[in-house]
Amino acid sequence: MPSANIILENNSPFKLDNQSAYENWRDEKLNNYPQKAEQLIVEINDPMQLSKTERDAIMERYNKTNMAVYISKTGTNPDKQFASSLAKQFALKTLDKNMGADDDGITSLQVSKINGRERYIPYSNRAIHWHTDGYYNKLNKQIHALNLHCVRRAEKGGENAVMDHEIAYIRLRDENPDYIHALMAADAMIIPANIVDGKTLRPDRIGPVFSVWGNDSLHMRYTARTHNIIWKSDFTTRLAVNALEKLLHSNDPYIYRLTLQPGWGLISNNVLHDRSEFDDNKEAPRLLYRLRYFEGLSKN
Repeated sequence: MPSANIILENNSPFKLDNQSAYENWRDEKLNNYPQKAEQLIVEINDPMQLSKTERDAIMERYNKTNMAVYISKTGTNPDKQFASSLAKQFALKTLDKNMGADDDGITSLQVSKINGRERYIPYSNRAIHWHTDGYYNKLNKQIHALNLHCVRRAEKGGENAVMDHEIAYIRLRDENPDYIHALMAADAMIIPANIVDGKTLRPDRIGPVFSVWGNDSLHMRYTARTHNIIWKSDFTTRLAVNALEKLLHSNDPYIYRLTLQPGWGLISNNVLHDRSEFDDNKEAPRLLYRLRYFEGLSKN
């Protein structure tokens, strides 16, 4: 399981006083960066056994954008092994068995009538604002990879927008490095406790937005849901949050929009994403599998 770097190496591009390392990393990152969502797509035959060419194509996109979209031939087949087996081929093994997950640790995202679950937006047809998954987890239980696999799409709506969190970092740092300094503070944001009927299901979580893990791997915790977060009250943090919100509601060319179809999946290092509201087909309601991993995708 990855661990956070408390002290960054001198040559780290995320060290704010090393502008040259940052500029070199940024320029390489932006060079030939995909201009449209279709460039993220890789067609695969069998997600349970990728060919070398298929795996290399997914890794090529991931190495540049922290994500890839796969199109498989599984269609509406509800076998969860398609998604989990694909993830294992990228060294993703340790699922976050959160309270919304099924017994196998995989979450079935669909409109739910289970008592108590309907209060959580992922189990409704309402829009989900920009976020990264597991932003409310303990800092030593962060979600570093996310796989979304579509079994059935909605009749109308259910579009996802996605943005590489490294691009968000670049946009904010280029606008004002002080924004990054504020968002990397250990007390940048508080996720309030989850209390239901007087019982604390999860305590307050305090931590940064941006952090650096393992071998200079950038990680992000964020939600745009205002009642789910308490921001540090200093002026610079407020400006940084406003700048991030403005970015996510902009026409930045690196915000991609796509609607996953049956047999499609998004595998990523937990990039920023949202979901539009949707209308279900009553005979075949929308169903996606969500797999959250404590590891990030292996670059080997």
